[in-house]
Amino acid sequence: MKKVLMGNFAASHGVRLSRAQVISAYPITPQTHVVEELSAMVARGDLEAKFIKVESEHSALACCIAASVMGARAFTATSSHGLLLMHELLHWAAGGRLPIVMVAVNRAIAPGWNIWNEQTDTLSQRDTGWIQLYCASNQEILDTVIQAFRLAESVKIPVMVIYDAFILSHTYEPVDIPEQDTIDGFLPPLDNPEALKVGEARAFGSVTNPDFHMEFRIKMHNSYRRAMEEFEQVDRDYAALTGRGYGIVEPYRCDDADLIMVAAGSLAGPVRMVVDDLREKGIKAGRVKLKMFRPFPAAQLKEALKPAKKILVLDRNLSPGTGGIFAHEIRSAMKDDSRPIWGFVAGLGGRDITPELIASMFFDALGAEAPVSNTIFKGVRL
Repeated sequence: MKKVLMGNFAASHGVRLSRAQVISAYPITPQTHVVEELSAMVARGDLEAKFIKVESEHSALACCIAASVMGARAFTATSSHGLLLMHELLHWAAGGRLPIVMVAVNRAIAPGWNIWNEQTDTLSQRDTGWIQLYCASNQEILDTVIQAFRLAESVKIPVMVIYDAFILSHTYEPVDIPEQDTIDGFLPPLDNPEALKVGEARAFGSVTNPDFHMEFRIKMHNSYRRAMEEFEQVDRDYAALTGRGYGIVEPYRCDDADLIMVAAGSLAGPVRMVVDDLREKGIKAGRVKLKMFRPFPAAQLKEALKPAKKILVLDRNLSPGTGGIFAHEIRSAMKDDSRPIWGFVAGLGGRDITPELIASMFFDALGAEAPVSNTIFKGVRL
């Protein structure tokens, strides 16, 4: 069935099709529609789940942790300062190996107060142990929510499904909604043998002394690394059912490209359009869409970037004093590679990133042997 859905409602339908059993959330712009729609689904009987209203995002994730410990399929959603308020419990969920799925809608961090799009909120949580998957369309949002539950439950690591405020969250696009029977075959009911059970003596989150703590972290690290291989299988299986797969990275017109730009989220679409335009002008441009950021897919990214003579990275985020976070990670992954990497930062706080601005980045790299700085800010008002 096809419907015209805003991105937030696409996420809600993904949760419904995944048969989440516990939903706990606190409203925050621009995420609010996700949980509003889910509460309506529960009230109408379209989704058999417990919807828990709480007084903060910290409590929302605490409820999801409790539900997941008891073996329920749990979901929450947040954005920006709500995500920051969850920070302590992000570590608890990941360290506890709980397969919770969260939608995180990218929004700038104050001060000053800003409700518009920027990726710094989720990227600032990159070391909490959550898998991070970035989406470029409303269709991809719905599909990725479903994939995220299967991935989380297979490796026992929580997953963030991430997309851009307003550009996707509040924008309507045609979305194919799979049949429930199709998704039931892809995502069976959650069966966690380690879940707490009434009448059985078990504990969760106990004090751990130095004799065990490091081994717990190593097991988590190894499963985290395995998530890349597992997601590739999840994506293949989903593509076989629906005809839609996204990959960990997605190269576009890269086979003979001299200049390749890496972008994540909704920026992948405009970059693709600019690449097509540059190709018509005889410039060998390409684009790589980065879907999985944690764990970081260094090997897949290196393979996709092999043809490039020059590499460009477009960041809608900023690590103060360091620069764009994607560019920083890519430079680290390619430390033994002598090719120049241009790190562009644009669109902070929701400022427009136009096709003309993206094209100017390609022309900057085309006209120079090396970047003038590790961080080049574009679209700045002088």
